[in-house]
Amino acid sequence: LHSFMKKEKFYQKNIEDIFSILKSNKKGITQENAEKCLKIYGKNELKEEKKTPLWKIILSQFTSPLILILFVAALISFFVGEHIDAMTILAIVVLNAILGFVEDIKAEKAIRALKKIAITKSRVIREGKERIIDSRELVPGDVVIIEAGDKIPADIRLFELNNLRVDEAILTGESIATLKDKER
Repeated sequence: LHSFMKKEKFYQKNIEDIFSILKSNKKGITQENAEKCLKIYGKNELKEEKKTPLWKIILSQFTSPLILILFVAALISFFVGEHIDAMTILAIVVLNAILGFVEDIKAEKAIRALKKIAITKSRVIREGKERIIDSRELVPGDVVIIEAGDKIPADIRLFELNNLRVDEAILTGESIATLKDKER
């Protein structure tokens, strides 16, 4: 994000101040401002990271200080004649590496899955008119319209709502929808 956006704590500001900072209002931003913001902040999407090579994931399992200490302990055990202890320690290190590798692979798959379920279209108000746009084109200052059953397309600040409950299970694991107000 642009440097001033990182410093702003929008959740602590009132709506009028936020609109002023973002050059917006309840009628949305202008198309011209939306295009400028898109150039400054980029698209509303998760950044595509290069896939980590498998060998790097495997190697990373052996770089923590605790694992290095265990290797040293295994070497010492081996040289003092405690071969069974050395093999046990090495087995634990290898098991830890396998579990860590599997978890890292699962995490990468989860990130790819999140990208696949990303929202494709959003209803916004720009220049006082309701429009449907690609969610990747959302920018700071857009007024987003959300109705029952909609997925929330971005980190947004609520300013007008009526008995809004949000299912946050995908983020928090909570199975009960959370009641929202303008302050949270």
